[in-house]
Amino acid sequence: MEELELTSDQILRQNSLPKMEQPSNSSKKPTVSIFGLFSAADKFDHLLMFLGLVGSCAHGAVFPVFFILFGNMIDSLGHLVFRVIGDGNLCGSRDDDSTMSLDTDTIDGIWKSLVQRIQELPLAIPTLYFRSSKSTNEELVCSRGYSLDLVYLGLGVFVAGWIGVASWMQTGERQTARLRLKYLQSVLRKDMNFFDMEARDSNILFHISSDAILVQDAIGDKTGHAVRYLSQFFIGFVVGFKSVWQLTLLTLAVVPLMAVAGGTYTIIMSTLSEKGEAAYAEAGKVADEVISQIRTVYSFVGEEKAIEEYSKSLKKALKLGKKSGIAKGVGIGSTYGLLFCAWAMLLWYSSTLVKRGDTNGAKAFTVIINVIFSGFALGQAAPNIAAISKGRAAAASILSMIETDSNRSTNLEDGIVIPKVSGQIEFRGVCFSYPSRNNLVFENLSFSISAGKTFAVVGPSGSGKSTVISMVQRFYEPASGKILLDGHDLKTLELKWLRQQMGLVSQEPALFAATIADNILFGKEDASMDQIFEAAKAANVHSFVIQLPEGYHTQVGEGGTQLSGGQKQRIAIARAVLRNPKILLLDEATSALDAESELIVQQALEKIMENRTTIVVAHRLSTIRDVDTIIVLKNGQVVESGNHSELISKGGEYASMASLQVSEHVTDASSKLSGTAGKSSFRELPSSQNEEVTTREMKSKDDDLSPANFSPNPSIWELVKLNAPEWPYAVLGSVGAVMAGMEAPLFALGITHMLTAFYSPDMSKMKKEVQLVSLIFVGAAVVTVPIYILQHYFYTLMGERLITRVRLSMFSAILCNEIGWFDLDENSTGSLTSTLAADATLVRSTLADRLSTMVQNVSLTVTAFVIGFSFSWRQLFLKGFGGDYRSYTRANAVAREAIANIRTVASFGAEERIAHQFASELNKPNKQVLLQGHISGIGYGASQFFSLCAFALGLWYASVVISRNESDFGHVMKSFMVLVMTSYAIAETIALTPDILKGSQALKSVFSILHRKTAMDPDDPTSKVITDIKGDVEFRHVSFKYPARPDTIIFEDLNLKVSAGKSLAVVGQSGSGKSTVIALILRFFDPISGTVLIDGYDVKTLNLKSLRRKIGLVQQEPALFSTTIYENIKYGNENASEIEIMKAAKAANAHGFISRMHEGYHTHVGDRGLQLSGGQKQRIAIARAILKDPSVLLLDEATSALDTASEKLVQEALDKLMEGRTTVLVAHRLSTVRDADSIAVLQHGRVVEIGSHNQLIGKLGGVYKQLVSLQQEKNRQL
Repeated sequence: MEELELTSDQILRQNSLPKMEQPSNSSKKPTVSIFGLFSAADKFDHLLMFLGLVGSCAHGAVFPVFFILFGNMIDSLGHLVFRVIGDGNLCGSRDDDSTMSLDTDTIDGIWKSLVQRIQELPLAIPTLYFRSSKSTNEELVCSRGYSLDLVYLGLGVFVAGWIGVASWMQTGERQTARLRLKYLQSVLRKDMNFFDMEARDSNILFHISSDAILVQDAIGDKTGHAVRYLSQFFIGFVVGFKSVWQLTLLTLAVVPLMAVAGGTYTIIMSTLSEKGEAAYAEAGKVADEVISQIRTVYSFVGEEKAIEEYSKSLKKALKLGKKSGIAKGVGIGSTYGLLFCAWAMLLWYSSTLVKRGDTNGAKAFTVIINVIFSGFALGQAAPNIAAISKGRAAAASILSMIETDSNRSTNLEDGIVIPKVSGQIEFRGVCFSYPSRNNLVFENLSFSISAGKTFAVVGPSGSGKSTVISMVQRFYEPASGKILLDGHDLKTLELKWLRQQMGLVSQEPALFAATIADNILFGKEDASMDQIFEAAKAANVHSFVIQLPEGYHTQVGEGGTQLSGGQKQRIAIARAVLRNPKILLLDEATSALDAESELIVQQALEKIMENRTTIVVAHRLSTIRDVDTIIVLKNGQVVESGNHSELISKGGEYASMASLQVSEHVTDASSKLSGTAGKSSFRELPSSQNEEVTTREMKSKDDDLSPANFSPNPSIWELVKLNAPEWPYAVLGSVGAVMAGMEAPLFALGITHMLTAFYSPDMSKMKKEVQLVSLIFVGAAVVTVPIYILQHYFYTLMGERLITRVRLSMFSAILCNEIGWFDLDENSTGSLTSTLAADATLVRSTLADRLSTMVQNVSLTVTAFVIGFSFSWRQLFLKGFGGDYRSYTRANAVAREAIANIRTVASFGAEERIAHQFASELNKPNKQVLLQGHISGIGYGASQFFSLCAFALGLWYASVVISRNESDFGHVMKSFMVLVMTSYAIAETIALTPDILKGSQALKSVFSILHRKTAMDPDDPTSKVITDIKGDVEFRHVSFKYPARPDTIIFEDLNLKVSAGKSLAVVGQSGSGKSTVIALILRFFDPISGTVLIDGYDVKTLNLKSLRRKIGLVQQEPALFSTTIYENIKYGNENASEIEIMKAAKAANAHGFISRMHEGYHTHVGDRGLQLSGGQKQRIAIARAILKDPSVLLLDEATSALDTASEKLVQEALDKLMEGRTTVLVAHRLSTVRDADSIAVLQHGRVVEIGSHNQLIGKLGGVYKQLVSLQQEKNRQL
């Protein structure tokens, strides 16, 4: 699809945006005009829509013409039967086959007639009303002629159906893909205020996926159907007025009532549907957050809470579903009730007209049948119009985003460009507060940065250090004051160009689910591989990447989960290095690195910092002692400014911070080193040996996880059992469906009696028959509404209960799987949430929604008088409209990832790159549509062509048996009508096959989740439930590898032991497996050999949930949920009181900054805690762990994000918390582990050193001693 490959500016300017229709009632959702729905169409789409419009209109016109031919054929047969009765020797005796048999002359005559009629086809339709039947032979020939006309009509409907289906199908896909792309581009161009506030309350991904599906459905499928049915309605009435205007005029009296009933039904169903979609969107948001942070959920045993929250959202949708069932029953029942009344009235009045000689039976029949089916066409158009209304409402959400982006997009491209950037930056009287919070972050902040100089910003956690970097990138605008670059206000500069001059390395590196090379290429999209290698070497990335089996083409996983924290940070640095920016922004750029890697990377950074403006945000003052200027922020202002030496000599805030850090690194034992250590032998280790065991969680499919991926096709009995709790509702619904089906024979019976009566010479008999049929129809109208309520309420209830239970069961089953399962590419967050939403819906469609139709049609077939009023058999080849929605899973995953990492995307100007990647994913289903459209169109047209041919053959044979006097007119017509109606019903049932096949694929996906046996059952009934543990932890001969890396051993014969109540620190190079120790204690993974013991019990024998309840975890990258601070802390203990929550916050040094917030503990932290600084998030995570009161405490870089002052206070709190508890610490900063009872140094998959700090320091040539030496060298000058 060429349009998707344009630049973002070209795409956004390609079409003007429709104005939103704002309803007078503010509570109602805005919508767009019917033309606004097609605002994304280009010239080719306009051509497709024109062809589709012509095809749909022609298709709608076919059936009124069919009924004209049908009526004339009946008139011909009616005259024929009475001529046969009047002339027993008609065409010879029955033994005379000269005219009746299909001899050669007859076939030759029919063939010549066919050729002649094809030549006369343009004149065929106008002459339909002027055929005469003067003799029996002429009647017979005339009947044959009408049969041939039906064949010609079949050819016409073949072409019309093909063109209509193929055109609407293709343009629907094209336009929706373009809308999806425009929407994502608009979102990516929003400023951070939007993501801080509005995005929190709107599910952006829901609009890209579910709303886009509704729009696509409206543009492609439903518009084509609506046009076709409306065309049939209007042309049917035109034919009616031309034939018997009195009957048609009488019918118009009923149309307003039907319109009111249909309109009310449409409005109610649309409203309920919108609310239901909102409830499901809320459930999807819960699932997305839980699955994306599954490690935190598991470590805090939050599965039940997650399931409860998910269930609440589903219950809202269930309540709305019940209401929609009643609305559907009343709406459809009322429509059909009115139709029965209309039929009764038309039959009565038509008999009067026939008696008076104002018309004949054929014309009366033509008008009645046309009016009836035109009424049905209007009824069939109503759901399609309702779907178009839903599409307009869904389009409003999408287009409003694009429309409001118009000003913003102009700002991205507008503004001046400085020919040569020097890099001088100045904050002049800047005041700023985040839109989501009222407290001031900066108050009259002023400072300047000289071009080409380095500049550091320090201060307490939450003082606004990272906000400086955000404002330099113009993520936010100051409330007052100015920010200048080379003397130019940033507001006057082109934003896209401005960000191209900057390179960012953030505190929490954001990587994308792509290869290592692709992630580095975000820095410079057109870079060569040689340039990538150079940047990787500068960031100390190259050495570990070349050891990976796929090298730079290794997938990093969703959010970079396949790499360690240090590896992710180095890739982020390589990305910034590749950019070669004029201005370098380092926000805790080396915080996740061990001392060895930090030294190497710091040296690389110092090289690229030369002669370019650099802003450094740091907690570790050792990383900034050589910068040109340092400012200290406090209370929104600069309290100190100068270089390191000047600030130290002042003895102020900076000096106090420095003294705190120096005191942490100076101990009696370490002072003995005093710089005597020689060159680090640790650094001399060959990278191949080291990196062989460093890669963390490089996982994909493996035999160990195969149960997740293999599932046989589910049997019908499994499907039945799945729906077992809903069978009582199915039985009640089936009673209604059977009764609804039994109404259909009334129509066939009425038509048969009517036709017989119209051609009876006995007027009294005609009157009696018509009265009987009319009374039957009125009686049917009375019972229709309760019958349809019974049918649709209970089947809808059955479907809604089924989808609720299936989604909840799937979600619960997902939360039973081990961590390794989630790390598979096919089980990414986007894939699982898409499966929960789309596949569960298809299961409902397969079983509940279709069962109603199947029961009704089977009931009709059994009674032998089957009718399908809606012509829905013609939908057989239309079920593929809109393509396979599951094809969009990867595109949605791209969008989700970009939105989650919006700051990285904006900082690196990667909006267009993301848009092109998104468009590329959309192209895949789009390319399939062209072929699918033509296949569907040809199949659809052919099905109707053969149907009309079958009717032609049936009518021709009817003329034969009547002319032979082998059957009477009434029996022939009854048989023919039953044949037609039965074929409709059977075809309608067969038409469900594509839906059932599509649903069977969804069922396989659903059952693969429901039936998968997890490798770690959290509720294993045979496991030992523990209520209390002492805390003895032991690794005994543990070997471990990640499932996808059978050749890479992470641990080999690892032995570790920590006694109850003692502390163990685990140190080593970045990626050496430190965090894997914690993962194995939590039993996120199982070792391939050896055992992990707690209190002497193999953790495999312990109940998993009871085990994790006794373990507290604080991760390196804290995972918060998008709720309040209060709820995030309470996650550690759902039964905790408010006082206990506040105590935990105070112990974690969080109470102070929380109290200063406008909403205090009820402040929303934003998506993944984006409203808080890194230090604030970490302290809330620590408070959460404190509240849990665990027996075993796991600290994975727990204080890495804190400034020195906060770290000291939190460390004191952790020291108190650690008292009497078994504690395992993972740390890069060795000052945080010196007081641990024992320290283990990991290398080559084993413990190479273990002992206390003093013991390891005294070990000559030891690895730990050299690590300490490295860090002390860095801090010596403070």
